[in-house]
Amino acid sequence: MANSTLHSPSGIGVVDKSVMIMDALEAGPATLAQLVEVTGLARPTVHRLASALVHHRFLTRDVRGRYVIGSRMAELAQAAGSDQLLSAAGPILLRLRDATGESSQLFRRQGDSRVCVASAERPIGLRDSIPVGTQLSMKAGSAAQVLLAWEDHDRLVEGLQGARFTPTVLAGVRRRSWGESLGEREPGVASVSAPVRGPSGRVLAAVSISGPIERLSRQPGRKFAPVVAAAAQQLTELVRKNPEGELS
Repeated sequence: MANSTLHSPSGIGVVDKSVMIMDALEAGPATLAQLVEVTGLARPTVHRLASALVHHRFLTRDVRGRYVIGSRMAELAQAAGSDQLLSAAGPILLRLRDATGESSQLFRRQGDSRVCVASAERPIGLRDSIPVGTQLSMKAGSAAQVLLAWEDHDRLVEGLQGARFTPTVLAGVRRRSWGESLGEREPGVASVSAPVRGPSGRVLAAVSISGPIERLSRQPGRKFAPVVAAAAQQLTELVRKNPEGELS
């Protein structure tokens, strides 16, 4: 006997039916036949909607071919806590700026770009100014390296197409847990970045510092990686202590 959806209908049929399918999977993996039985929807309808949800990564298939909740749901759940992440990032970026004397930023990936979601600018002198809201390429820069390095194989291969960095560079990022760049994004600018991770270990964001190569040197990671990685770890620990995103 079919179970009713956990939500009252919105009147938008395709949305209501898609929600019914995802609700049915809350209890665990299910075959197409099981989804048909639980939702009461026609088999062609379930197959069509489930395939579309797989395409958009709201669902995926396990090794036995059963439907399960996909990674996009986790990504959206993490994004829902972004305000708390930003609140926690502010003081940490200020301390990082003061410790290094360089502008500091927090980047998150959005599609094919990375976006500066928080920053602390160097107050005087020559600086690399990246205002909040700035969209930058995922093909260059240490923050792009960090945000790409731990992606799954297909997204990694796609991300490397046309990139200024190589698979060897990303292997080094994974080994060290930080990245550096020299003039990748902009001539004369160097940067160092480290990952912020969620409770599951997934990379949520990248903490960075950036400035002129003359100040950061041609080996900026050797000089600044420990303090940048420490700032990223502070944010990681705050996220892990507050897995619901309720950071104070």
